[in-house]
Amino acid sequence: MTGRVAVLGSLNIDRTMTVAELPGPGETVLSSRLITQPGAKGANQAVAAARLADSVTMIGRVGGDEPGRQSLEGLRANGVDASAVLVTEGAQTGQAFITVDANGENSIVVVPGANELVRPEDLPTETIARADVLVAQLETPLETVFTAVRLAAANGVRVVLNPSPVADVPVDVLAAADPVIVNEHEFDALPEGLSSVCLTLGARGAQWGSASATPPPVEVVDTTGAGDCFAGTLAAALANGMDQAGALAAAVRASAEATTWHGAQPPIANPPTAG
Repeated sequence: MTGRVAVLGSLNIDRTMTVAELPGPGETVLSSRLITQPGAKGANQAVAAARLADSVTMIGRVGGDEPGRQSLEGLRANGVDASAVLVTEGAQTGQAFITVDANGENSIVVVPGANELVRPEDLPTETIARADVLVAQLETPLETVFTAVRLAAANGVRVVLNPSPVADVPVDVLAAADPVIVNEHEFDALPEGLSSVCLTLGARGAQWGSASATPPPVEVVDTTGAGDCFAGTLAAALANGMDQAGALAAAVRASAEATTWHGAQPPIANPPTAG
């Protein structure tokens, strides 16, 4: 069986407000719309991967609260296996407060909550070792991420690493990824000599080695989660056996499509395709 993706990462409830213009320091603005839905880099990547991969398992932690229940329901509704998401009673599920302007640009404040409680000993080692691809970002404790990447690499599992937010990542962890996904700002923080770096370029598409792809024209309403959709789709395409150029093209198309709806995850009632 191929197409098995494991995603280690964060789970939040996103509270997204739409405004005409993002507020400046000390400025108060009125919002015309408030949307509450599951989000966070890890969950967003898992949902994106589930639209293409045969099997996606989410690894993380939520609190035993209503946002935690909503996060788990959101994963399951999108076809993600949430059995490896641990629930901690008394902890607060992560939340993100997102402001989106009329051009689709956003400003985000995150309260990590239970995401900070994911420990190396929580990792489902068999799930990771049996995956075709492990996806990870840096919104859970770094020690846990590094342990998971090293475990995957030791078992011949392909690693797709999105080292965001920017942090000090050991070279062996970065070198284990194929690819490391970064935007232009994050690229500057990488050490030289990495063999597999996928550079996302926003509206200009993405480049990975000799392969490049540009997005189709779309009407942008919200850029929140577009990068997560890119990472999840790329991982799923690779897990399904797609070659580098094909996987990159699929990821660019999916991330462009992700800017056409409000919020970080697609409307469940009418999920668009990634390819």
